[in-house]
Amino acid sequence: MKTIITGGGKAVYFLCRAFLSKGWEVAVVNPDQEECEQMARKLRALVIKGDGSDPAILEDAGARGADAVVAATPDDATNLAVCQLAKIEFDVPRALAMVGDPDNEEIFRMLGITVFCATSVMASMIEQRAALEEITNLMPLAEGKVNITEMALSPDSPAVGRTLRDLALPPNSLIAVVMRDGKAIVPRGDTCLQASDRVILITLPDNHGPVIKIMTGESR
Repeated sequence: MKTIITGGGKAVYFLCRAFLSKGWEVAVVNPDQEECEQMARKLRALVIKGDGSDPAILEDAGARGADAVVAATPDDATNLAVCQLAKIEFDVPRALAMVGDPDNEEIFRMLGITVFCATSVMASMIEQRAALEEITNLMPLAEGKVNITEMALSPDSPAVGRTLRDLALPPNSLIAVVMRDGKAIVPRGDTCLQASDRVILITLPDNHGPVIKIMTGESR
């Protein structure tokens, strides 16, 4: 897997490190000279100083043979330009972008770009009045159409002591995995939830709030 990441900062550094740990070939395009030097010293990746929206720079990073381009600059317009250039000029199969302004998400999706918006994820959690201390991970998939949420069950959770069958979760939602005592359990209808269980929920955006309410007792 050959991936190009454009942008800088800690998020790009850790993203690059994660990809490298999977054995992927990674190139980073960053306009900051000092950051480029630091990343080149710390990571076994191709690091290029420049603007990822410049076709020559993107080509130097290996865009013609890349499997994916991730645009992770702090500017939505730049990320859009990078992804459009990667798809149209270099025929990169997958273009992914970090988006700061949720109002821009639909534009990116209309252009075939996969969007990751931390603002939307956090806003959704707050809007649904989820018990934030219990939710440890919330990841949107399928361009925001599916949520995967990891949460820990506190002793006073209304789900504790009940079987999955008794919970009566809304349609198009499920508890996919229960982590208990370090072991993963694929639950069945008669699986009884216990305090300190960590559960992996799969929901749609529309039913995310009701599912969280069932698991935590929080009212909207």
